[in-house]
Amino acid sequence: MQPIQPRQLGKVRFLEPGNRPYRRSLRNLFTYDRYIRNPSLGLTLLATVVKDLVPDTLVYSESISRIEWDDVLDADVVFIGAFTFAAPRAYELATFVTQHSDAVVVLGGLHPSLNFTEAVHHADYVILGEADESILDFLSAWRDGRPIDFPGVAYIDGDVIVHTGDRAAPTDIERSPDHTLVHRYSQMVRNNTLWPQVLASRGCPYRCDYCAVVRHWGNKIRGRSPEAVVADIKSTIAFYEQNGPRLARLLWIVDDNFFALRTWAKEVLQAIIDSDIDWAFTAQARWEVGLDDEMLDLLQRAGFTELAIGIEFLEDEAFETYNKTCTTDDIMRAIANIQRHGMNVRGLFILGADNHTRGVGARLAEFVIANGLRGMLVQSMYFIPGTPVYDTHKGRLIHRDWSKFTGNVVHYPTLMTPYELNQELVQASRTVYSYRRLIHSLLHDRGLNRVLFAGEFFWQRSVAADRAREGRLLKDLPAQTAPLPDPVELPVRRPQPLGPPRRRARSSRTAAALDVADATL
Repeated sequence: MQPIQPRQLGKVRFLEPGNRPYRRSLRNLFTYDRYIRNPSLGLTLLATVVKDLVPDTLVYSESISRIEWDDVLDADVVFIGAFTFAAPRAYELATFVTQHSDAVVVLGGLHPSLNFTEAVHHADYVILGEADESILDFLSAWRDGRPIDFPGVAYIDGDVIVHTGDRAAPTDIERSPDHTLVHRYSQMVRNNTLWPQVLASRGCPYRCDYCAVVRHWGNKIRGRSPEAVVADIKSTIAFYEQNGPRLARLLWIVDDNFFALRTWAKEVLQAIIDSDIDWAFTAQARWEVGLDDEMLDLLQRAGFTELAIGIEFLEDEAFETYNKTCTTDDIMRAIANIQRHGMNVRGLFILGADNHTRGVGARLAEFVIANGLRGMLVQSMYFIPGTPVYDTHKGRLIHRDWSKFTGNVVHYPTLMTPYELNQELVQASRTVYSYRRLIHSLLHDRGLNRVLFAGEFFWQRSVAADRAREGRLLKDLPAQTAPLPDPVELPVRRPQPLGPPRRRARSSRTAAALDVADATL
């Protein structure tokens, strides 16, 4: 075997695929997640890390801009990160780069990590899990011509998939993402449909069957230092206010469970209080925080105006079925106590549990309105490869078109048809976000509450319209059908010390190729 020669590593590009790529539209002024959404914090953070090694590093996010292919196709390495709903677009982008450049193409993120046996067919390598450290190992090894044999990578070698083993999660997560590395982000922050976001911790100690977060981040909670969190908040606010004051001065702590490390969370909240940051905050949480008066007092003092509570279901039977440790009574008491402390509650819900029947959408809407929730996010039961609920229900999937795994109905429910479940989703959204309730909010709400409800009204009505159109495709499906067959997969093995896999043949980049890129991508 010929010795592997060192390679040039002068330019790295990151691509974030958009399930519905960005385009200019008046809807972007008031509707989130139609043609505009926040760029990935994770991908931006990785670019920040890589820039120390490769100064010519940049991120293109289809959440906020088009990709400049002239700049991407002469990169040495192209990283593409994706959630499940964006996986088809990620594979499309990876294939295009592979066919029209000499760049090494690397996939990563939640879906490629949890479903690497699929993802390896679309790129040279897949980096698994959190890549804060492994991405530098990868680039250094590739540059120096060393084997890619360290833990946390998968690739195809001949007729087998090589998995180099699991890698321990990074413990040093103090770094803040440099948002200036995202192409056109500085110009786009004037859109009030984009929300400043900060990630303060990773991981979750719970193991709800439908949740992919714990399978990706792990059970061990790792929190950044309070000083790093406050510094990140300040720099993110400055980035978002660079073009002038914003209409909605609200920052979202995007941790999946900010309060899982109670002592740490109290320290972070106290640091925010001491910083005198004059912004409002919101965060995601489980119901337990609603019964913690000390924590709620700190939240109120720190400027938190709302908590998004992962309620998911209204039935104790569903909580037990999907391994979520709570009861409906717990939820009710938590909501009331959060409201007593002067904060709003937003509910996050799932329809399509095995015990759900027709009428569940109306019951959900009644619950939201009766309990004074400021808003809701409702989705059909979602199935991410690598989660227990995917393993137990994959035979009930209607299809594996990952682009539709955004909260749409993608499975055959136990006690309804797919069409009936879809109707429940549409009805719940249209009842909670009715024109009557919009008018009431505009007349009676004040300040941020009015702005938030109006913005969410347009978003939720857009989602409901999409689901109603999707429902026409589901109308003739039966209540149940034969199981969807498992995809055919190559065998997986541990690596042998033979060096990295052989590169696939590439076609040269041409002007014609660029024309195709502009026309189709």
